[in-house]
Amino acid sequence: MKQSQERFQMCVRCIVDTTVPGHNFDAQGLCSYCRLHEKLEQQYPLNEQGKKSFDKIVDDIKQKGKNKKFDCVLGISGGRDSTYTVYLAKKVWGLRPIAVHFNDGFGNPVAGENMRKATQKLGVELRTITSDWRESKDLRIAYLKASTPDLGTPTDIGIANALYGVAAKEDVSYVVIGQSFRTEGIAPLEWNYLDGKYLSSVHKLYGKVKLRGWTPTDGGFNLTMAHMFYYTIVRGIKTVPLLYYWPYVRSEADKVIMKELDWVYPGAHYYDDLYQSLMTYVMRKKFDIDRRKYNYSALVRSGQMTKDRAIELLKDVYVIEDPKVIDLCIKRLGLTKQEFEEYMALPPKTFRDYPTSYDLLKLLRGPIKIASKLNLLPSTTYAKYFECV
Repeated sequence: MKQSQERFQMCVRCIVDTTVPGHNFDAQGLCSYCRLHEKLEQQYPLNEQGKKSFDKIVDDIKQKGKNKKFDCVLGISGGRDSTYTVYLAKKVWGLRPIAVHFNDGFGNPVAGENMRKATQKLGVELRTITSDWRESKDLRIAYLKASTPDLGTPTDIGIANALYGVAAKEDVSYVVIGQSFRTEGIAPLEWNYLDGKYLSSVHKLYGKVKLRGWTPTDGGFNLTMAHMFYYTIVRGIKTVPLLYYWPYVRSEADKVIMKELDWVYPGAHYYDDLYQSLMTYVMRKKFDIDRRKYNYSALVRSGQMTKDRAIELLKDVYVIEDPKVIDLCIKRLGLTKQEFEEYMALPPKTFRDYPTSYDLLKLLRGPIKIASKLNLLPSTTYAKYFECV
């Protein structure tokens, strides 16, 4: 991975620094992610105007889902964000969601129990889409061989297909995303590039197991632009980030779901998936990447963490890096420690070293901007691919 030669600098507001791709500091020392945050605050204000926009979307979801078993699809992992969103959707917003979980073979048992309790107590149907383990394992090894930091791409595509597939099968027009820019932040493109053609390229070079073909209700690990066109344009499935309109404070959410749903903290952010332990280790040791920089920065911008506290936390290795869990993940992949270390020693690369759809995406920049505004794509898609690069 090409390292920046510029003088080290940290944003005057958050903890994004020159090691974070797309930082683009302005003359005042403010990073591009902070400037994007301000734009999103204007687009999704927590005031009367924002409430009207929120109420309209919720009304649209209810109207579109009239006389159907479900009016929206909502992803659930057992972590804080998704559990709280399911709670809000059913108990506060009055929606009729179906909760969809993508099982990639590395689920945290604590998170699994959280999902079971939450959906049972709320009276929400839980549907688990289980990946083909041979494909899932093969793709994870392929990404280790590809030597790029975005090791979670196969799971991210699997989750997207699980949500779209259930929406298509149940004739549901809305997928509700349980994320907030005020708490999550936006991952730099070089650290998290989502593209079906990219996955296909990596698999073609390093995979050994043939991937199943795509069908509308079972996409597997296939999600090209043609498939996205089908889901968003042909089927008209919209992706709505309802937490963007909500005063989401993590500490308050914890209190609610612990009391109402008997939710148990999995041990770390992202720890609903045990593979995140291995991913976090690889990103830090091989690529000098700490995802907390954009996660904590979002919390700093929204006033849920001080900048000094965020800097202090970064001094220690993230608790998610559990050596026992890392060893478990390596064994579950069928790798020896020596094989894993050989992959770690490969020269670092990024998605730019492989065939992808990025050049085509740049040509479609205008339509993607419109699709993001219309919720045909996640609303931060345009910013992630074109503004913070």
